[in-house]
Amino acid sequence: MSGADVFRSYLERFTAGDADGAAELLDDEFSFHGPILQANSKAEFLSGSAALGPIVRGCDIRHQWVDGDDVCSIYDFKVETPAGAGSIPMAEWSVVRAGKLVSSRLLFDTAAMAALMPAS
Repeated sequence: MSGADVFRSYLERFTAGDADGAAELLDDEFSFHGPILQANSKAEFLSGSAALGPIVRGCDIRHQWVDGDDVCSIYDFKVETPAGAGSIPMAEWSVVRAGKLVSSRLLFDTAAMAALMPAS
């Protein structure tokens, strides 16, 4: 599987609510940096991202670029909450080695995400 395929499979599993399937594609030392979550291991990432499970509704990958182990993906992240449903454009730069994601840096407009979250 190419690096782009690994990322696509991971993201499709994650956004379908298959956390175990997504976890199979993460290295144990997976590091993640995003606007809301930073994690230094697979376990830390899975714990920190678990709250998304009930609200994610899929994704549409718009484009991917590959340069060696680096994969950059532009995609729409679909969510549905009591406040509404919509897609948040995201860009993620990942490193894939030996069929596993070893790191990812996620960028997105946090205001777009906040607009879909229920008021506290």
